[in-house]
Amino acid sequence: MKLQLITSVAALMLCMTSYANTALPESTETEAAGPEVVESVKVRPVFGQNLFEGFKQAEFKGFNPEYTLAIGDRITLQMWGAYEVAVELTVDAQGNVFIPQVGPVRLEGIANKDLNTVIEKKVRSVYQKNVNLYASLNAAEPVKLFVTGFVKSPGLYGGFSSDSILAFLAKAGGIRPESGSYLNVELKRNGETRASFNLYEFLLKGSIEQVQLGDGDTLVVKTRQGVAGFDGLVENPVQIEFANGETSLKEALDMVGVFPEATHVRIARNQMAKRNVEYLPISATNDVLLQSGDEVTVVSDKMPGTISVSVEGEHNGQAIYILPYGSTIKDLMTRLSPNERSNMAAMQLFRESVAKRQKAMLEVQLQQLEQAALSARSKSVGEAKLRQADADSILQFVARARNVQPRGQVLLGQNETRMDVQLKDEDRIVIPNKTVLVQVYGEVMFPNAMVYDQQNTINDYVSSAGGYSQKADQSRILILHRDGTISRIEYKDGWFSSGLAQYDVKPGDEILVMPQVDEKTMQYTSDIMQVIYQVAMSTAVVLSL
Repeated sequence: MKLQLITSVAALMLCMTSYANTALPESTETEAAGPEVVESVKVRPVFGQNLFEGFKQAEFKGFNPEYTLAIGDRITLQMWGAYEVAVELTVDAQGNVFIPQVGPVRLEGIANKDLNTVIEKKVRSVYQKNVNLYASLNAAEPVKLFVTGFVKSPGLYGGFSSDSILAFLAKAGGIRPESGSYLNVELKRNGETRASFNLYEFLLKGSIEQVQLGDGDTLVVKTRQGVAGFDGLVENPVQIEFANGETSLKEALDMVGVFPEATHVRIARNQMAKRNVEYLPISATNDVLLQSGDEVTVVSDKMPGTISVSVEGEHNGQAIYILPYGSTIKDLMTRLSPNERSNMAAMQLFRESVAKRQKAMLEVQLQQLEQAALSARSKSVGEAKLRQADADSILQFVARARNVQPRGQVLLGQNETRMDVQLKDEDRIVIPNKTVLVQVYGEVMFPNAMVYDQQNTINDYVSSAGGYSQKADQSRILILHRDGTISRIEYKDGWFSSGLAQYDVKPGDEILVMPQVDEKTMQYTSDIMQVIYQVAMSTAVVLSL
């Protein structure tokens, strides 16, 4: 009972996490022309959110010339000549260091750049000549600061008086991106504000005031003020904080960086009861002010003029063709130069947007399979072990499936209207050569290519590849034809027979033998087979469990 409860709770937590991260499939692609608009993303990182990650690597222990010595600082002193000494001295509670044979020297409040001068003046009062010296600040006073306000882990943190406030903010986990301010950080002592910091000055210009810290000082991160979101054609899709209730759109765009192809901005105003939208060219943003809650999307509102289509495979023409927007395959055919080896009937079209959609759909299937495997309930310890073994196998299979890359092939087939398909920018046309080979892959003993024989059945080609492997499912086969069409063959009555002759294998086809999934011991067999088919049809690769 305890094992079942633990398994169910863990599965529930994983399902919640997976559901939150599930990528929904992309919307269906349309051929209509219009501005390139990237939909607003509701959750964006905050500008400067990764600022404190670098401080986890090393601590800053340098000293600037204006650093003033304080109680607890350590000095290295070397004297040679008539009197020799090498000693490390600590500034005591009275603000002095004691030099043997010389006496006390007051150093509290002395600037680091004046350290040698002050000590030398004291030494010269005792040794007027034949004694040389060199003094340097070795270690600053250890201090403890309270870090509070809108940081991830408020508390008391140790460091050195010469440290930057950024180091202490990093020790507290950094500023909370959803509520903390990067523009208003205060350093307090005894309730009085000693200094205020705008971290955007450091992020954009590399400048930050160096303030000597004291034991018991308090670093306070105030609540953030106005925030506007940016996405679309920007280098940094982030939220930007600003003070005083409004900020310049032009300055904000300079902060996030705008891609060269951008032409317009869309501003969604969210301050009032009604959501208003403004749309204007980037050139007209100089006098526009943003208010808290605004969402800015940068777009490219250009009428498409030409597209670039690459042509690969068996032809004598050029590799890249520039065509007017709206051109079809028929328009491209008038400019191609096929030769006697070109198989124009099996012409293939590959499109990046189709590949992305195939990848997104596959990811949804994999996440559902992953959740189902890990949320299986067990009624006994023995069954729990069996379910655990199943889950391990499925997780390994999912990891392999996530690494495959769909080809994004558009299935042209032999349809009469295939020549009217409108081409997109960066489409890839592949013209196969005329071949007499048939390839057999998947769960066969010796994947290979063999010469096409009109008399051969599918079983004959599989036999020529060494026959079925032990993992083969002899009732499931795919035939990938060169024109992109697919024949899916499934028999549930055992071995294949001569009845398969009705499936026409053509020169250039690829025969994929699917793997077997043990239905007696493995749950979710249909889900696994669906993923295996999806991978095979989109990548021409057979994955086995």
